[in-house]
Amino acid sequence: MYRLLSPSLGRGLLRAAGRRCRACSAHLLPGPAGGRAPEVGVPAPRVAPRGGGPGLLPLLAALAWFSRPAAAEEEEERQGAGGAAAEGAADEAEAEIIQLLKRAKLSIMKDEPEEAELILHDALRLAYQSDNRKAITYTYDLMANLAFIRGQLENAEKLFKATMSYLLGGGMQQEDNAIIEISLKLASIYAAQNRQEFALAGYEFCISTLEEKIEREKELAEDILSVEEKASTHLLLGMCLDTYARYLLFSKQPSQAQRMYEKALQISEEMLGERHPQTIVLMSDLATTLDAQGRFDEACVYVQKASDLARQIEHPELHMLLSNLAAILMHRERYAQAKEIYQEALKQAELKRDEVSMQHIREELAELSRKSRPLT
Repeated sequence: MYRLLSPSLGRGLLRAAGRRCRACSAHLLPGPAGGRAPEVGVPAPRVAPRGGGPGLLPLLAALAWFSRPAAAEEEEERQGAGGAAAEGAADEAEAEIIQLLKRAKLSIMKDEPEEAELILHDALRLAYQSDNRKAITYTYDLMANLAFIRGQLENAEKLFKATMSYLLGGGMQQEDNAIIEISLKLASIYAAQNRQEFALAGYEFCISTLEEKIEREKELAEDILSVEEKASTHLLLGMCLDTYARYLLFSKQPSQAQRMYEKALQISEEMLGERHPQTIVLMSDLATTLDAQGRFDEACVYVQKASDLARQIEHPELHMLLSNLAAILMHRERYAQAKEIYQEALKQAELKRDEVSMQHIREELAELSRKSRPLT
């Protein structure tokens, strides 16, 4: 069986949490956009199992991709917490909040989510005490992302809505990419909770809003809207299409998923290039949707190209790409070639010490052995 590729959750969190996303549908909002947002009761820190819930990871995997360079993230962090140092302001509470947020991020990098959560609660308390609205918003955003990737869905939903409410209350427009990105995460939460009507409305809202925004901004001069800002919106649309495609595929709608992946792949090739790791992942995932429709020859073309490019650039998930290639070869009854590719994938997984992939590949090899055994 094929697998959708899923980047490291730790990497994904840092990119998502360090990023101040930018837009959203009224039905996804927690309340009125105007005025000061109500303080949201945040549950006390608690120990929770690591990782997402059973259905969460495939839906969220795309969110670690299409991220901006670290320099941009650092600049946003500088601007985020309380005006981030506000051009060297010496406010003691603000400086302490910034240090707490840095410590929280470090704990996340060290895969210590419980410690990060405790630190973030301290930062939020101090932000409220000093009535620092931007720091409150930024801390909620970090807390929401942390709960999100840990599979604490109800908590993440409340925190994302609180973040959105503060952003809108601070004057951010509903079409801002930050609101769109939060809406996308809310849609993924609804999908994982089997709240299908809300999930579909959320995904479709994100995609249609971004498509309209891109069309409207297409002719704007660079002195009005920079090339980088336009690219950011295109990449966010790619992320939305990718995430929606995963939802459709897991909902057993492969033909609709195929259309979303084709659009996402086109954006990735145009904005990031054919050899970018995310472009290669999308090629493989598009092959997965074709394979699910029984279109094995077409699937093989995409997944073979993805695997070849992955070898050339030493893709961090080469073993998973190879595993997908082998699965499609097995479906085409090219058993000898599939076995060879699975064995290569297993060696790569062992080098990565990816226990989950190793187990999956061994199971696939056992299935392959049964399929290729001569009938007696």
